[in-house]
Amino acid sequence: MDTPQPTAPEAIDAYLRRIGATRPERPDAAALRELQHRHLLSVPFENLAVHLGEEIVLADGPLLAKVVDAHRGGFCYELNGAFAALLRGLGFGVTLLQARTFGKDGTLGIPYDHLTLRVETEDGTGPWFADVGFGEHSQYPLLMEERGDQLDPAGTFRIAGAPEGGDLDVLRDGKPQFRVEARPRVLADFEAGAWYHRTSPASHFTQSLVCSRLTGNGRITLTGRKLVTTVHGVREERQLGDDAEVLAAYRDHFGVALRQVPQARRPDSG
Repeated sequence: MDTPQPTAPEAIDAYLRRIGATRPERPDAAALRELQHRHLLSVPFENLAVHLGEEIVLADGPLLAKVVDAHRGGFCYELNGAFAALLRGLGFGVTLLQARTFGKDGTLGIPYDHLTLRVETEDGTGPWFADVGFGEHSQYPLLMEERGDQLDPAGTFRIAGAPEGGDLDVLRDGKPQFRVEARPRVLADFEAGAWYHRTSPASHFTQSLVCSRLTGNGRITLTGRKLVTTVHGVREERQLGDDAEVLAAYRDHFGVALRQVPQARRPDSG
């Protein structure tokens, strides 16, 4: 299995500035908790590349360039891939894991549907599930070996054994979110899943636009021209007008500077 190359210190410093974090004194659970939360507040979950025709390259260099230098977000492969590089550079032990998400009807998605992270900390409190790439999910890492309720601002989470030996289900408020396989993976293993999600008419990523970010008191999401804000549980929707207003929303709410308004490009389902 390929060994990830260490990330340069200057790249780590730039990443920390991107998410408004300081370099932790040690790679412990408190630092991991702070880093995940700040990442969710700063870097949007978005699928704009799919609809802008941009290339998605699953390698540390291009992922860091997109998230840090270009000030963009991404979907799970990109966000958790980049976050893994940051954590490794700070001394955490990180393993990439593949997961399959549960649909609304309870069926499982494709293999490599989702990339999540197993993280080891210096204080020996883990291992932890750390995830900045599942959209609206836990704000803080989850203990992998804890089988009781884990309270989080986003809900009550639970890790449970799956029917397949060794797999784990992650549940939120009693509903299964995704099933994780314990075998270690590398970024290249997720290329087929990423290809599927950016090309298949069956993928929800090709069916609509999304750009979403956690806020200090809720969440803000831009879907096409609809801006949705949730503040202390109160949801408000607003339709944006011309292209200038949409581009301003991407810039002001997500820090994403675009030259053109993305348009949903649904693949031919025939």
